[in-house]
Amino acid sequence: MSGILEGKRVLITGVLMESSIAFHTAKLAQEQGAEIILTAFPRPTLTERIAKKLPKPTKVIELDVTNDEHLGRLADVVGEELGGLDGVVHSIGFAPQDALGGNFLNTPFESVSTAMHVSAFSLKSLTMACLPLMQNGGSVVGLTFDAQYAWPQYDWMGPAKAALEATNRYMARDLGKQNIRCNLISAGPIGSMAAKSIPGFAELASVWDTRAPLEWDLKDPEPAGRGVVALLSDWFPKTTGEIVHVDGGLHAVGA
Repeated sequence: MSGILEGKRVLITGVLMESSIAFHTAKLAQEQGAEIILTAFPRPTLTERIAKKLPKPTKVIELDVTNDEHLGRLADVVGEELGGLDGVVHSIGFAPQDALGGNFLNTPFESVSTAMHVSAFSLKSLTMACLPLMQNGGSVVGLTFDAQYAWPQYDWMGPAKAALEATNRYMARDLGKQNIRCNLISAGPIGSMAAKSIPGFAELASVWDTRAPLEWDLKDPEPAGRGVVALLSDWFPKTTGEIVHVDGGLHAVGA
């Protein structure tokens, strides 16, 4: 029996640790039949080491999503490797330390600008860089952290995720005519490298211990990875502009 991504070609960003959602997305995508290519920044060698733990060998290319030169050559590099693309996974987020950890009212615009560029605008720039390879349509899937709420310690990453979610909706509007679907997975907290960079992450994550209807495991990124793979597949052919919550149901309850 073939997998749900059989014959698909997918570019996946953000594989930094074996504990990341992006790594589990890559693993599941390969198991479900996809050919994949990984991007990495600022340390491609780190991603290359992690990639060796995937079921099949895969190429890793350097990509800084704020670098126009990197974006400009992306289609040629990926095209040589895969011929085209059917899916893109955006698993990229960054904010300077002074934009996190309870410093919201004192963060300078320069740091806010960096967070917005890397975490939100890059969804558009990455997709547009890949667009020449998606001649037959496809699926773009990003990762968010529910921007409906103000989370402890999350500070300017909250507005950055809100911008990401809005960007996803506008991309869905404008790319639908090319049969490209744009959706997000809103995942619960995972003990990834990105999480470890957030001061007070344990306080934020503790909310899930008391409020999530389904038991949530900080050490298990696979449920979110399954969500990404499902949205990459043809099983959601008319779903776009959507945010699918994989958070143990916490978004649905008040207290």
